[in-house]
Amino acid sequence: MSSYVIDAYAWIEYLMGSEPGAKVNSVLENETSEVYTCAIAVAEVVSKVAREGQDAKIAYDILLSNSQVINVDEELSKTAGLLHAEMRKKEKDFGLADAYVLATAKKLKSKVLTGDLHFKNVKEAILIK
Repeated sequence: MSSYVIDAYAWIEYLMGSEPGAKVNSVLENETSEVYTCAIAVAEVVSKVAREGQDAKIAYDILLSNSQVINVDEELSKTAGLLHAEMRKKEKDFGLADAYVLATAKKLKSKVLTGDLHFKNVKEAILIK
């Protein structure tokens, strides 16, 4: 069984139906995949979709029906903060939301499915592009 945390970048590609998004789709269709989304990534996707004038409720429903959302708590926040500080030493603009996604993956012993190049040197990451 494979376990994945899908970040906002990968969800957006999936919702657009792009070629990298097709890689996300193959993970979603694989019955042996466990799929998770950090609650912070849900907010990122909803914001992006709404800013582009698309239906944010449809995007939200797709995320919730295709993955288990991992809520943010104080422990995950502490881990994300420490990871953020560590990653900023190597990647100057590594975002706090990215740190939450990475913290979620580490907590679940999962891989991050992303196209975000901020993850290019992260062993837990699988780049879809």
